[in-house]
Amino acid sequence: MARYNFKNPAVKRLMKEAQELREPTDQYFAQPLDDNLFEWHFTIRGPDDTDFSGGYYHGRIVLPPEYPMKPPSIIMLTPNGRFELHKKICLSISGYHPESWQPSWSIRTAILAIIGFLPTKGEGAIGAIDYTPEERKVLARKSQTWSCPSCGLIKQKLKARGDGSLPKSEKQLQDEELARQISFSNPKPQTKESPKSDTPVSDSTQEQTTENTGLRQRNVSTPPSDPQPVVSQPPQAQQINTPRRRAPEDTTPMMLIIILSVVLAVLLLRRLDRAYDLRSNIGDMF
Repeated sequence: MARYNFKNPAVKRLMKEAQELREPTDQYFAQPLDDNLFEWHFTIRGPDDTDFSGGYYHGRIVLPPEYPMKPPSIIMLTPNGRFELHKKICLSISGYHPESWQPSWSIRTAILAIIGFLPTKGEGAIGAIDYTPEERKVLARKSQTWSCPSCGLIKQKLKARGDGSLPKSEKQLQDEELARQISFSNPKPQTKESPKSDTPVSDSTQEQTTENTGLRQRNVSTPPSDPQPVVSQPPQAQQINTPRRRAPEDTTPMMLIIILSVVLAVLLLRRLDRAYDLRSNIGDMF
């Protein structure tokens, strides 16, 4: 195995889990690759009383450097009729839904959850397929001879049923209990929430007639509160806000000045004319 910093939280956690999972069970087995602690291969037995009964299924678990704070990615390698091959599958325990992942979960919890997800419907989730029961049963029989290039014949990775198994450890029981609490319905794709309208919905009493049953459903809500009276603005305030109109300019003084100027000019000209006539008469006398 490659050299790692054993003070790293992810490395410490994975080394501990590898030690806990070193012994196979009749249901599952998982171990990291020899040269990569962050990639594990697992083998699971198909659950009884399902289309996968009698089958053996192999896959990869790729863990992020932030494990266990972030979830692993899960890839199936054995044809099974429920999950696509060589593609990351969308489950509530996988990297597609980090919001539902819990750091208390482990690789064992994820493997037990995969077993629980096998009989569920794909419902269009990423990496999910829905083969017919007959096709899945055929694949289950074929899986008994399937081999992994890295791990060999996967059927030999699990203990045979009826073999003396060691008593379950407290950690194993705890992981199985956590796996039972996982919801095995496929998570819906995340969608952006439409912004909520700030406009209040008026409360009213609605009656809806059901066509098929003829029953009426009443939706009685709190009566609307009395509307508050609208306070009109006082006339004085309205006058203050209204811009004043400019009064028309008075042109009477200007007209009087012009008229007086014309009269004075006429009088001045008449006096000049008389003075000129007077000079002319005096000249004729001499």
